[in-house]
Amino acid sequence: MTREAGWLVGLTGGIGTGKSRVADLLAELGAAVECSDKIVRELQAPGGAGLAAIVAQFGPDVLLPSGELDRAKLGKRVFEDRDARMKLNMLIHPLVTAELQRRVAAHRANGVRVIVVDIPLLLEGRKAGVGTGAVLPFDVIAVVYAPESLQLERVIARDRLSPADARARIASQLSIEEKRALADVVIDNSGPWEAAEKQVRALYADWERRAG
Repeated sequence: MTREAGWLVGLTGGIGTGKSRVADLLAELGAAVECSDKIVRELQAPGGAGLAAIVAQFGPDVLLPSGELDRAKLGKRVFEDRDARMKLNMLIHPLVTAELQRRVAAHRANGVRVIVVDIPLLLEGRKAGVGTGAVLPFDVIAVVYAPESLQLERVIARDRLSPADARARIASQLSIEEKRALADVVIDNSGPWEAAEKQVRALYADWERRAG
């Protein structure tokens, strides 16, 4: 069967590896970039399809007085409780997957050559057989890599977390070494940004050549 037009890239990494910066560069180079986290925020906004389901599962105390989701409270709860995190994922994954499928189809219909889907937990979902990572037919999975010691340093500085909280967030995902082993392509962002940028530019040129 002939593959669909448009090269579909699954972009992932670990907390603090620089995935968002790589996604921004790919967008600058001309890729259509869709971010699962942004779609989650849309779904969890007041009136969004995901907010009512979250309140039904976790109770009204996850809401701010304004009626918006208290992301800090929910985030802390799911990072500390694996069962709670799994319940949240089961609520949100189907909604996110359906929206991403719709957007990817639209980009392909518009003749976009390189489509990047930024999914922090892509490999976790793929390994478990759930979520967008297990559903979308990616042509390549790219992992943005930095060693765990550098992840920890960056997360503490960026999010102003304690070392213990930063370690808990990192530990909530597959280890970066396991993600690296599962990747089709590794973008090494453990050194100067210029070195990572060079890798991304070369990859984008290759993906454009491969696009149908």
